[in-house]
Amino acid sequence: MERPLVCVGALVQGPSQKFLIVQTTKWRGLWGVPGGKVEWGEDAVSAVKREFLEEVGLELFDVHFVHVQEAILSPEFFKESHMILMDFVAKTNQSEVVYNEEILQHAWVTLQEARTHPLNSFTLKLLDAAEALQEVAR
Repeated sequence: MERPLVCVGALVQGPSQKFLIVQTTKWRGLWGVPGGKVEWGEDAVSAVKREFLEEVGLELFDVHFVHVQEAILSPEFFKESHMILMDFVAKTNQSEVVYNEEILQHAWVTLQEARTHPLNSFTLKLLDAAEALQEVAR
């Protein structure tokens, strides 16, 4: 019997105060945030830090949980999948992005600029949540 996959992703702010978004093969060319599966015995924060190192070569700090989303057979994803998506916001001191084969291109953008890219629906919800958190912080 198949079970849902637990995945992590993060909207990361760099030293320019802009946020990293990526165009990825796994979301049928749509833009989103780096992330991936939580490994057995790994906590979610460690997983998101590892995934960012593997996918874009960035070290993260100030990692904070935002929300959980469920992607059940999303037509945006490249294959049939049921994923529990744990979303975070985080920061990095690095701006040079070195990505693996899953990433087609990247951009450092404001939250408003991010919306001009064709984002997957789950990243749009993460942007909404991140903007709400920024408003609360003001």
